[in-house]
Amino acid sequence: MEVQGFSFFNMLSREMWTLVVFLFVFLLVFDALRTRVPKNFPPGPFRLPFVGNMLQLNLKEPHIQFCKFAEKYGDIFSLRVGSSYIVVINGFNAYKEATVRQTDVFAGPAAFPIFEHVTKGHGIQFSYGEAWREQRKFALTTLRSFGFGQKSLEAKVLEECKCLHDEFKKEMGQPFNPHIKMNTSVTNIICSIVFGDRYEYDDNALQEIHLLLDKFGEILESMWIQLYNASPNVVKHLPGPHNRLFVIWKKLEDYIQEKIRQHRENWNPAEPRDFIDCFLSQIEKAPPNSSFHDQNLLYSTLDLFFAGSETTSTTLRWALLYMAGYPDIQEKVHDEIESVIGQQEPKMDDRNNLPYTNAVIHEIQRKGNIAPFNLTRQTTRDTTVGKYFIPKGTQVITNLYSVMMDKSEWETPDEFNPEHFLDKTGKFVRKEAFVPFSGGKRNCMGEPLARMELFLFFTSFIQKFKFVVPEGVKISFEGVLTVTHGPLPYKICAIPR
Repeated sequence: MEVQGFSFFNMLSREMWTLVVFLFVFLLVFDALRTRVPKNFPPGPFRLPFVGNMLQLNLKEPHIQFCKFAEKYGDIFSLRVGSSYIVVINGFNAYKEATVRQTDVFAGPAAFPIFEHVTKGHGIQFSYGEAWREQRKFALTTLRSFGFGQKSLEAKVLEECKCLHDEFKKEMGQPFNPHIKMNTSVTNIICSIVFGDRYEYDDNALQEIHLLLDKFGEILESMWIQLYNASPNVVKHLPGPHNRLFVIWKKLEDYIQEKIRQHRENWNPAEPRDFIDCFLSQIEKAPPNSSFHDQNLLYSTLDLFFAGSETTSTTLRWALLYMAGYPDIQEKVHDEIESVIGQQEPKMDDRNNLPYTNAVIHEIQRKGNIAPFNLTRQTTRDTTVGKYFIPKGTQVITNLYSVMMDKSEWETPDEFNPEHFLDKTGKFVRKEAFVPFSGGKRNCMGEPLARMELFLFFTSFIQKFKFVVPEGVKISFEGVLTVTHGPLPYKICAIPR
């Protein structure tokens, strides 16, 4: 009996193992069939079944890892994330062929299930088609009417510069972290356009919002979010940091909703005060099925608030760090400012007369590289880039970092070198491979405001202060990637001149 029992269970065990092996082989074949790529599809690193290249990704420095992949597989390569393929565009030539020459093809809907979940395709960044065109056009027109990128906004930016100078002076030349002060000052400019008001530097509500944004960015770069984007229908039912991200997003939504509610209470259509007022007017007169509705008001306002505060603030933090780390360059900038405008308030008209200062600002943007990637987009039709075929609906991401570090475009890409933007006579030179705002139809619409802010803030900083690394501190130019690529937390001394 014991022998017979053993034989029965042994046979049952063999049958179960046979079934398991069969199922595993079946799943392997199924996975291979559903993830087949067309002929001439870009090559890439070896992909594991089911997960693809997910376990190989360096989420802390993906832009650098992609450059290493490009050295082996070429400037146009592919990665498999879950069951989806992503094509990565590297280098200036490939960037230009795809983003500039085929801008319509590479301006499709964003391919981020996590953002699709929270925005449902509303707003400016994550909308597409006619709704995107309508929302982007309205936003640009409205922002311009409030001085966006025009001389009329200069006074407002310069006023915030003065307020920030006063905050720096309070530190009495002692080491301090400029992060919160910088965030508040820059945020006040976009808030004056979008909300119609500004914040004091000790405003707790605004500081909480920026802390939420920082935490949002940390979670966004985690493996859990990559898993969510690869398999949203599965991961959304699991516990994990992605649920914390949804909680943070809801708090950010509630913050903007309260601003909208306050506007509705005292709104006068005949006297629009800001972007929200103008959007409310559009909702009132919009026909049925228009893209002007409450959801787009919420998410368009969120888009403008985030884009108009975090990016410029991060660039300016890089600026102070590089100036403290390169005192000779800082002094050369100061000497040029002193000789051209002296102690007068800087104006945008001064930029052409300050070529070295302008070159340094551009080099800070190139090396700081606050947006290493553009948003992942889906191609709108079949196309080819280089010698490779990319089908309609393929996810494509452009590694802007690789363009700003392209050895064929920059003499010393790894060095901080303002001479990249100067000719032999010292005249400022624009470079096609300078793409901090991306390009094509999906380029950053905040570029005019960012350029104004960077020039006026930076010039006034160096005019009024000398920035020094605290004694005994070794400076680091390493960055950390969250919502933007920013410097590691640091302290600096701002010594009044």
